[in-house]
Amino acid sequence: MNTTHYPAATISEQVETHTLSVLVDNEPGVLARVIGLFSGRGYNIDSLTVSETEHEKHLSRITIVTRGTPMVIEQIKNQLDRLVPVHRVVDMTVAGPRIERELAMVKVRGKGEHRMEALRLADAFRAVFEITGASDKIESFVALMIPLGLVEVSRTGIVAIGRGPEGM
Repeated sequence: MNTTHYPAATISEQVETHTLSVLVDNEPGVLARVIGLFSGRGYNIDSLTVSETEHEKHLSRITIVTRGTPMVIEQIKNQLDRLVPVHRVVDMTVAGPRIERELAMVKVRGKGEHRMEALRLADAFRAVFEITGASDKIESFVALMIPLGLVEVSRTGIVAIGRGPEGM
């Protein structure tokens, strides 16, 4: 029987949300490989956007919002970095000051007073049922539209860019 004088180690790491920016070759199958890395290891993606960013160099930027313990986030970054079509992985959450935005289109079916209230709220959020901003701002706007006859919401997912003179 093994005995020890040391108490059992307790490691309780908090789950964190991170925004990762991944620069990749713009070619067929790259997105599938990146997504496959997440699904194959049981990692979840909260938000995903992708678009070509440098036409001459045939490069695209994939912005992924995911959650995990610091160890899991580090594993995700390391595994992404090892994929062949990946040029660079930047954890925007820790890289320094950044801007994150999302676009949502909101469809509301309101009549009479509800219609006027929806228009008043849209004006207060500087939106005419198309809203761009931080995710929490969009969540607030959508919550206000529910009692006014919210029909449908379409969201782009988060895009992010670092502040300052340097590029990714």
